[in-house]
Amino acid sequence: MNAFLALLVRELFAFFVTPLAWVLLVVFLVVQGLHFTLLVQHFSSAGDAASDQSPVQAFFGNTAILYLVLFLLVPPLTMRLFAEERRSGTLEALLTAPITASAVVLAKYLAALCTYVSLWLPTVLYLVVLRQTGAIDWHVAATSYLGVFLVGAAYLAVGLLMSALTSSQFIALVLTALVMLVLFIVGIAEFVAPPGSVLQGVAHHVSMWSQMASFASGLIDTRHLVFDGSIVVTCLFVTVRVVDSWRLDGRA
Repeated sequence: MNAFLALLVRELFAFFVTPLAWVLLVVFLVVQGLHFTLLVQHFSSAGDAASDQSPVQAFFGNTAILYLVLFLLVPPLTMRLFAEERRSGTLEALLTAPITASAVVLAKYLAALCTYVSLWLPTVLYLVVLRQTGAIDWHVAATSYLGVFLVGAAYLAVGLLMSALTSSQFIALVLTALVMLVLFIVGIAEFVAPPGSVLQGVAHHVSMWSQMASFASGLIDTRHLVFDGSIVVTCLFVTVRVVDSWRLDGRA
């Protein structure tokens, strides 16, 4: 446990002593700040015409900016996790340390997940601002953040696996972005597939848009929980097997 906590602290420290996390934080807050401002202006000018949804619902489930933000955040956050260790040669020392492959993978994953959550924390201030101008449906706000957490957790697990498959941070970034793009495109098929078809059902299950629209409406669909959880478990399991194979081969 001590070795696991030490590695977790090391990974968190590695994120925040480099410019990457701070650049991502600034870009994230600028994009989300503009996003929030535009939504508030829209609802202020639309008046009763926008009464079918709240600003919280629009912010989390009905604009493409949210998905752009995920594409900007996840690949850079995960690209260095294993790829940088392999490139710099420090992975060999990590593999010979008294810590299991599962603990190594989990520590790196939790560090990335904690960083991801910390980037979203300042957006809670948006709820405070909205609360000054009207009522907030806190249930909707909670499920919306749950959706952001679950979708992000799934994509971070994908990014961790991609980083373990290559020693190049750039290739890891590209592979993660490609997997996310494929999942996004499959999800879009929900809107073009024949109604009631198997393809539409699969696309709806995979669709990030449908997931966030559901969570932003205050609904928690267990199918989405299972889907995101399955991605996390599968990717972490495969990553552990990859790390184990390095130890068996005696190389990184």
